[in-house]
Amino acid sequence: MAIGSTVGRMDEGTPTNQVIAWTIERFRNRRVVITTSFGMEGCALIDMFAAQGAAPTVVYLDTMFFFPETYALRDRMVRRYPLITFVNRGTSLTPEAQAARHGPELWRRDPDRCCQLRRVEPMAPALAGADVWVTAITRSQADSRKNTPLLAWDWQYEVLKLCPLIGWDRARVWEYVREHDVPYNELHEQGYPTIGCTHCTIPVPGSSPREYSREGRWAGSEKTECGLHGVEGLESRV
Repeated sequence: MAIGSTVGRMDEGTPTNQVIAWTIERFRNRRVVITTSFGMEGCALIDMFAAQGAAPTVVYLDTMFFFPETYALRDRMVRRYPLITFVNRGTSLTPEAQAARHGPELWRRDPDRCCQLRRVEPMAPALAGADVWVTAITRSQADSRKNTPLLAWDWQYEVLKLCPLIGWDRARVWEYVREHDVPYNELHEQGYPTIGCTHCTIPVPGSSPREYSREGRWAGSEKTECGLHGVEGLESRV
């Protein structure tokens, strides 16, 4: 079922710029929240909204384990897009408090629990009151994401979830970033195809900024997702 609006009808084949235009118009009087971990896709998506004159709220979850380069990129994004509000809604649980409560190096012993504490649980209050949650995930990023809908109801956080870049791959994102001079994490040029927390992200030999891989995340385990973007239970709206 296509969704109608005065900017046209949106379905899986709608160009991304039209999806964003539809979102801006359709939810003009609603609370739209973009979340990002400052990956290349997220930076590109923020630029696309800014290019259409939108000034959405961008939420990020500072796990307190970001790379220095990630904090530097955040600061560059804030300077580049002064009309956009960047809000940290990360955990208040300090690394020291986590170690005292759950033991040292929880990320090594139980990475799922660490992600639950530092990513998944903070997301619920971060999205509280939001009407639309916009993310930059794509189907090409992982098998766990290959069936992600463009637009769906997310029961985990009880919010409408929109993924405008769902059909993109990293090569296309890289071309966009280069063409529009979008800031991106310099670690992408140092062998990091995707960047999470310092303890759980390693470089992938031979990788380039044009290639996406989750191989360097949670290396040595079968874990590939932090838990924010499970597609089970999503009810497609398109």
